[in-house]
Amino acid sequence: MPIVNQIIEVETDTGIGIYNITSQIKDLLAATSIQNGQVLIFSRHTTTALTINEYEERLLEDVKVFLRKLAPEENRYLHNDIHLRVGIPDDEPMNAHSHLMAMMLTTSEIVPIVDGSLGLGTYQSILFFELDGPRKRTVFCQISGE
Repeated sequence: MPIVNQIIEVETDTGIGIYNITSQIKDLLAATSIQNGQVLIFSRHTTTALTINEYEERLLEDVKVFLRKLAPEENRYLHNDIHLRVGIPDDEPMNAHSHLMAMMLTTSEIVPIVDGSLGLGTYQSILFFELDGPRKRTVFCQISGE
């Protein structure tokens, strides 16, 4: 069974951002000969996440509001006591809220491949969440099957 490993790069904006990476995953799949199998999509950062959902502007704003309510940036967090942490670089952001948001989401998704296409539903997209931007991020993709 062939296995193809690829990296997608995502340049993000400030704060919480939600990026539709479905077309990049489709492009990776199209570059392989795999017709049936699965693609694993894995976020490689502790303040990012992935999900499958509808990519609709008003829903995306609702999600951002919801996440900010779950972990408000202005709350007091021990992780933000940077001066008490060992081995932390000088430019370390106070981002405990971003870590907490990421823990409420997920770091990976698996999508079936059927007849050379992603087996997503009509309104489903693969969404990458930036929770501590702006940053240059990477998403690991592993396509396997036959």
